[in-house]
Amino acid sequence: MKMNEFKLIRKHSPKKKAQKRGFSLIEAVVGIALMGVAALGLAQLFTYSILVNSRADEISNATFLAQQQIDALRGLTSMELNALTSGKADELIDQNNDGTYDYRRITEVQLSIDRWEVKVIVFPGENLGISADVLFQNPGQYHAMANISTIISR
Repeated sequence: MKMNEFKLIRKHSPKKKAQKRGFSLIEAVVGIALMGVAALGLAQLFTYSILVNSRADEISNATFLAQQQIDALRGLTSMELNALTSGKADELIDQNNDGTYDYRRITEVQLSIDRWEVKVIVFPGENLGISADVLFQNPGQYHAMANISTIISR
């Protein structure tokens, strides 16, 4: 009988607490909140990187336009370069033919003793209402996208 008594005692004795399994509601909510904050941070990072890439593309295009102008000036004769020293050349450029000006390129050619000093500054198209002289004197204030100077000699 002792064996039966032992089985009965074992069946009716207080059991150990069941081990905790899974997550509580608070843990789940905190985890979801942390994941949400991380997702928002990533979304902001992606948005910012798109803006930075767009700005880099604009600066790259502006630098190309400035270099293109300098290359065109290098192909001119001395007489043609002398004709350009009378003032600043101001061009509005619609790069993608959508009807709005994307860039404003201002070129100045100055004759020195034996050479021509060329300066090309490219601004965003939003600077249409500002005179070329004001833009040329304050390129940083008006957010110049490219500012290239060179010397052409013959």
